[in-house]
Amino acid sequence: MNSHDLDLIENLTYDELQLGQQQTLIRRLQADDILAFAAVSGDTNPAHLDPDYASHTPFHGVIAHGMWAASLISALLGTRFPGAGTIYLHQDLHFLRPVHVGDTLTVTATVVAKEEGKRSVELDCRVINQHGEAVLTGMARVLAPAEKLRHRRIAPHRIQLLPGAS
Repeated sequence: MNSHDLDLIENLTYDELQLGQQQTLIRRLQADDILAFAAVSGDTNPAHLDPDYASHTPFHGVIAHGMWAASLISALLGTRFPGAGTIYLHQDLHFLRPVHVGDTLTVTATVVAKEEGKRSVELDCRVINQHGEAVLTGMARVLAPAEKLRHRRIAPHRIQLLPGAS
């Protein structure tokens, strides 16, 4: 692999996916991830943004939005497994534990079923913290790409967080 190949992403087509095949993505939650997710989603629940309030909840501190962890599943499916060209059809989610700032999450998607005529693929999705505890589980159904795609990696925009108006 040359350095140019590191600038490319490559999907997996329906025909390349096999039962039991899996892929992972690892991400560490930063405080700014919570602030950015609140800004773009509009979910300003104080359990996510107010340390004093959050310290008096059953979670004993600020926690990530559950959908932030779920969005990591989307990132894995849309960028790596199967990747570009994947169409997300359905997601069933079970939120099991809170995610705190500093937690490192490992997201795994495993192919559990394929429907030949529709290119439909079912994937078991698991999000595990650094202690080996499941924080989120579920099943996803996608339409896997029919064609092989290689595309230059696009770096996400950087976000500058500014304090909200009081």
